Amino acid sequence: MSLKNIKVGFALTGSFCTFEKTIEQMEKLVKLGAEVIPIMSYNAYNLDTKFGTALEHINKIKQISNKDIIHTIQEAEPIGPKKMTDIMLIAPCSGNTIAKLANGVTDTPVVMAAKSHLRNQRPLVIAISTNDALSGSAENIGKLLNRRNYYFVPFRQDNPITKPNSLVFDPEYIEETLSKALENEQIQPIIL
Repeated sequence: MSLKNIKVGFALTGSFCTFEKTIEQMEKLVKLGAEVIPIMSYNAYNLDTKFGTALEHINKIKQISNKDIIHTIQEAEPIGPKKMTDIMLIAPCSGNTIAKLANGVTDTPVVMAAKSHLRNQRPLVIAISTNDALSGSAENIGKLLNRRNYYFVPFRQDNPITKPNSLVFDPEYIEETLSKALENEQIQPIIL
């Protein structure tokens, strides 16, 4: 399915090491004709890290999307009632955000955006990036894998030697995952 004229909620959470490649994929979606609605968690919007400053990321995202970033719960809540998104992507999706989604906690702009979006029974795509995916977050990932309207960008172990419990999504699969999810299909294989 073409992404031309598709309204994509593109949410980023605090797995900063993936931001550069993730933001490149945002730019690719815009070039394909998608309307990207950027959303950032509190940490993604406010924290400077060794992977860049918050302001650098904000400016780049605004430039790519040509939109202001949704970064408060109040700004995120109308997404569903106003049918602002056809599909939503959380990339990267941290273990913290996965836990909140799996257990109904709505205390960040990204989780509120997802909850509001899901009220319309539209697809939510998760791009896992967490160091505890094969330990503490495994149960929550399992819950989401079994929920209706949740889809996953294919993922792999990040570094099985130095981070044996870590999983990370492959950004090159974002476009195809979104296309399949719009047809209510999970891209396969899900584990690379």
